[in-house]
Amino acid sequence: MHLSRSAQLQTLLSAAQIQSRVAALGAQLSRDYRHVTELRLIGVLRGAWIFLADLVRHLDLPVTCDFLGVSSYGVQTQSSGVVRLTSDLAEPIAGLEVVLVEDIVDTGLTMRFLLDTLSLREPRRIRVCTLLDKPSRRQVSFVPDYAGFTIPDQFVVGYGLDWAGAYRHLPYIAVYDPQ
Repeated sequence: MHLSRSAQLQTLLSAAQIQSRVAALGAQLSRDYRHVTELRLIGVLRGAWIFLADLVRHLDLPVTCDFLGVSSYGVQTQSSGVVRLTSDLAEPIAGLEVVLVEDIVDTGLTMRFLLDTLSLREPRRIRVCTLLDKPSRRQVSFVPDYAGFTIPDQFVVGYGLDWAGAYRHLPYIAVYDPQ
């Protein structure tokens, strides 16, 4: 893969804005789950790992983490609409309070697939925490329980989000324009 040297990145959310919002989400989750003996965060790979790492450091409660992988983009800037599970959880979630941590909720197809799949494993409850919410692209009805930012219908990279594996390392979120 060759990254386009002519690609333009325009900052949408600064590193400071992101860190402030992640801290607020951590405080909100800590309040909402203060009564649980164990909260399981499940990070959706690959995009959510940076968000999950920062979020978990802001939690003031007993928490464990697991990951699962899904794919629906490939090297495109729009979801293919076909969701594949690329890696599964390492531990069971039956009876647990679960928060599914996602980088972005776009069409809602991936989230619907994950919620349907994980509900069969009989967790006590599953909620969704996403850093970015893009409701203008929804193809299925879905509203995340926790959302960091609502963004416009633009393709974004950075802070874990990528285009063809690139740009995840950026500490901010930028609109990606391949032109």
